[in-house]
Amino acid sequence: MKRIGLIVLAAFIGGAAAIGAYKLLERNNDGMTLAEKQNVLFANNPVKISSTGAVDFVQAASVVSPAVVHIKTSYGSSSGSERGGGGSPMDMFEEFFGGGGRRMPRAPRAASGSGVILTPDGYIVTNNHVVDNADKIEVILSDRRKVMAKVIGKDPNTDLALIKVEETNLPIVKMGNSDNVQIGEWVLAVGFPLDLQTTVTAGIVSAKARSIGILARQQGQLTEEEYDEYRRTGKAPERTNNSIEAFIQTDAAINPGNSGGALVNANGELIGINAAIASQTGTNEGYGFAIPVNLAKKILEDFRKYGAVKRGYIGVNFRPLDADYAEELKIKDINGLYVSDVLPNGGGAAAGIQKGDIIKKVDGVTIYDSPDLQEKIGRMSPGDKVQLTVLRNGALKDLNVTLKGDASVNLAKATPAAKSTGTTISKLGAAFAPASAQVKAKYGAKNGVVVTSIEPGKVFDSMDLPKGLLVTTVNGKPVNSAKDVEAALPTSKNGMTTISGVGPNGNYTFTF
Repeated sequence: MKRIGLIVLAAFIGGAAAIGAYKLLERNNDGMTLAEKQNVLFANNPVKISSTGAVDFVQAASVVSPAVVHIKTSYGSSSGSERGGGGSPMDMFEEFFGGGGRRMPRAPRAASGSGVILTPDGYIVTNNHVVDNADKIEVILSDRRKVMAKVIGKDPNTDLALIKVEETNLPIVKMGNSDNVQIGEWVLAVGFPLDLQTTVTAGIVSAKARSIGILARQQGQLTEEEYDEYRRTGKAPERTNNSIEAFIQTDAAINPGNSGGALVNANGELIGINAAIASQTGTNEGYGFAIPVNLAKKILEDFRKYGAVKRGYIGVNFRPLDADYAEELKIKDINGLYVSDVLPNGGGAAAGIQKGDIIKKVDGVTIYDSPDLQEKIGRMSPGDKVQLTVLRNGALKDLNVTLKGDASVNLAKATPAAKSTGTTISKLGAAFAPASAQVKAKYGAKNGVVVTSIEPGKVFDSMDLPKGLLVTTVNGKPVNSAKDVEAALPTSKNGMTTISGVGPNGNYTFTF
């Protein structure tokens, strides 16, 4: 008992010293990254919290729980949730697992999720789908205070968001290193499942770099048929996919409401942000998925600096090799990523990557599947350099690629076809023109039409949809022209219409 008392006292003193050090530097640390701020805070705290000797997570849970917050959101009549735009943190669970992705999500007036405090001055990480389209974001702290939060940045391609509350001296969770996570390692999931108070569950890491296709499907980058095939076989289509899925899979119990909460190791270090579950019922059946914290660090820092993600791209389409695909291609190699296309003017083309190359390594590290490459590149920025080792004609070749940025594209001006007024469909109050190959590649879409104009007072205008939106499906049918859009509309006067698309601010799905 004395020893435990000493450990607790040491933790208290060390924490106080760390907070003191932070306060001394607080006025001069505006230029620091979130990770650097954390390093300052923990520099004077030598206490190592560990539960790995015996299966006892008391210390880790007690350190993490105060810094995991309850997030409650509300939605007005014009919010995305009212039109099925993914405003509820329940959507990800219901669409992907509970309803097979075939029905429109309900339009909640309020919903809830979780978040993790990263700095004492109020930066909080959560999921994009927890706060997306919310009119009001309320954070309930561990001492039961309720404070309002504002969105600093959000990204549907990684399902991450950074929010901020105007508070000081808040408890925080230390960010760990997700690269060091091992399969079979004990982990804790901390959050607010099913609207309960702080809940801690334990399990192990079941897998790493897991891709489940949920983000690509939600943004219309996979059709329903492709999504079903992806879930059944794990084979993604051979084209650009802007979504980054390299989840840490765990059997720690995760339920709706855990979204945005913490996945921590036995030392109480944040290794992932809980995002989704695999379930036939919509509640826990043993498989949860968390976004690796090393990917989150880069994305969150971009939010803090720019308010948006600055991503670097190689500029190639690829597909992971396996025995079946290798046989189809009539090649012997069954490991690596087969380059099926090289986008013109991209970093890959400039570096000399060719169609038919097999990407084997990234910066000397062997890769086997798409998430291995996507997560590593997702941590990098435009202008960063990466070495790719490719297999070409039986020989390995090192190529140095300078990543290029995702230049801002005004979809309505992307092509000569899109510059035209397009064809107007009076029922929708909008005009449509075929999307160019560049626009479709930009958003990882196989098909689509660009909205070139919107009539005031009509459907698209009332839904507050932007000019330049790339519409990918109408009533579940892929569209490539205004004629396709019109043909997909219901014939009966009272028939419902569901339109899905993607734009610079993320994905759109609405029904009228």
